[in-house]
Amino acid sequence: MGMNENVLKPLDQLSSALAADMEAVNTLIRQRMASRHAPRIPEVTAHLVEAGGKRLRPMLTLAAARLCGTADDRHVLLAAAVEFIHTATLLHDDVVDESRQRRGRPTANLLWDNKSSVLVGDYLFARSFQLMAETGNMRVMHILSDASATIAEGEVLQLTAAQDLATTEDIYLQVVRGKTAALFSAATEAGAVVAGADASVQRALFDYGDALGIAFQIVDDVLDYGGSTSTIGKNVGDDFRERKLTLPVIKAIAAADAEERAFWERTIGKGQQDEADLATAMTILNRRHALNAAREDAVAWSNRAKDALAATPDHPLRQTLSELADFVVARLS
Repeated sequence: MGMNENVLKPLDQLSSALAADMEAVNTLIRQRMASRHAPRIPEVTAHLVEAGGKRLRPMLTLAAARLCGTADDRHVLLAAAVEFIHTATLLHDDVVDESRQRRGRPTANLLWDNKSSVLVGDYLFARSFQLMAETGNMRVMHILSDASATIAEGEVLQLTAAQDLATTEDIYLQVVRGKTAALFSAATEAGAVVAGADASVQRALFDYGDALGIAFQIVDDVLDYGGSTSTIGKNVGDDFRERKLTLPVIKAIAAADAEERAFWERTIGKGQQDEADLATAMTILNRRHALNAAREDAVAWSNRAKDALAATPDHPLRQTLSELADFVVARLS
């Protein structure tokens, strides 16, 4: 499973359409990640920010604003704020998960230390709120601050639900809305708000970002068991080794016989794993058609994202955003 040239086209089209805006966002990011008194802050931030990420979340903010006819450059401030929130959560997540690789490179906590990662993440959160305030739009501040709280809540929920074999698909969805979809939906909704779109368009773009984010996370969870390190930017099987109850495993557990349930209890519930267990997990996931079922869920959420765009203005970016929803799930083909 991986990406090919045709799959990449929607993301390339979005990057091209938003090139001038993204150049302004990147300039602003470099300016605001600086610190006169603590040089480690730009060192740690640059390691992640300049690691070749697609900048998908800030591009969603820019696209939503342009789609709605923005008349000023406040969407640039918002896009930079969204990227800082995302980067801060990645720094914190890698500490919590004890990750060693991110976007194909060693994580910041591995190169520096956990304290640096956490504190630099805190700094970036603060910077993001400064940028929000500069928009002068209280509604935007509510959207992004609520999203920040939801992200943290989702991560804490995942801590309690991750190794609990009683975790349901509903709980999984709540976790995903927190850790991933909340920032997608906030990015698109805030872009619409700062552009002065009416309430129905704001809601439509919220729904688009929400569904796109859920599809995105489900795809990531499936790829963890069937992708490649170069495709997903981390080690294949990390979710299994970190005992995360992602959607494919939740589906497999729901259909498990006694022997399979005992396997999941040992490896996920108790964390007693050996080198052969990942291959066994793959065998069970395929036997129970869990990966295919998760793929189908991702496609359904992608379709919901595309349907939400019907209520948005007729603009070339609307088609690009629709194709982007296809791109997210096409990573599985």
